[in-house]
Amino acid sequence: MNGDKLASSGMSAFKAATLSDADVKAVANQSCKQADSENQLAGKSSKYAKRLNKIAKALGNQIDGTPVNYKVYLTSDINAWAMANGCVRVYSGLMDMMTDNEVEGVLGHEMGHVALGHSKEKLQTAYATMAARDAVSATSGVASQLSQSQLGDLAEAAINATFSRSEESEADDFSYDLLKKRKINTQGLASSFDKLATLDGGASKSMFDSHPPSVERAQHVRDRIAADKK
Repeated sequence: MNGDKLASSGMSAFKAATLSDADVKAVANQSCKQADSENQLAGKSSKYAKRLNKIAKALGNQIDGTPVNYKVYLTSDINAWAMANGCVRVYSGLMDMMTDNEVEGVLGHEMGHVALGHSKEKLQTAYATMAARDAVSATSGVASQLSQSQLGDLAEAAINATFSRSEESEADDFSYDLLKKRKINTQGLASSFDKLATLDGGASKSMFDSHPPSVERAQHVRDRIAADKK
């Protein structure tokens, strides 16, 4: 094995883990575009796009100063995700099973992962892994150096990222606080977890591969609602 190449790969992985916010957003921009190209997007006149526009207006168009770009993927899958650049995607399958208020709660949760730095960390980790594997550079302009295949890998890693128990709980609380701030009913966040619990039987694995289980997350939200009423 080429020792020089291994050393170079290790250095690239180290640099990737400390990518600037600008580079992380640039990589996220390209990864999001790649994901969009691989999925069927709802048209502006579709019922899903119109619903999402209404939900987006309620939630706001920024995550801590980062502009949010909302779109719907036409698929029966039940999922939603957000990338570090403010790219927010919700699947029509999820919208079919949830009310507007519940979708607001779910998207607030995903936006929480961005605002709290979780999404950035997951993308950095995915990029570092790829850098070590492919010996790609981690200098300025990293996004322009990536192939479509590499961008597809990063998009998949971002979409399927597994968050820790504490990160999921923090994102839940972020969503709750965001809903309150925007004067949106917080009950939807709890009932969205009720519906996810019916999919996973209350087990720890849900659409977010979430920890704690959906049932516990719903109860946590209701505990906060009850505390706010005192």
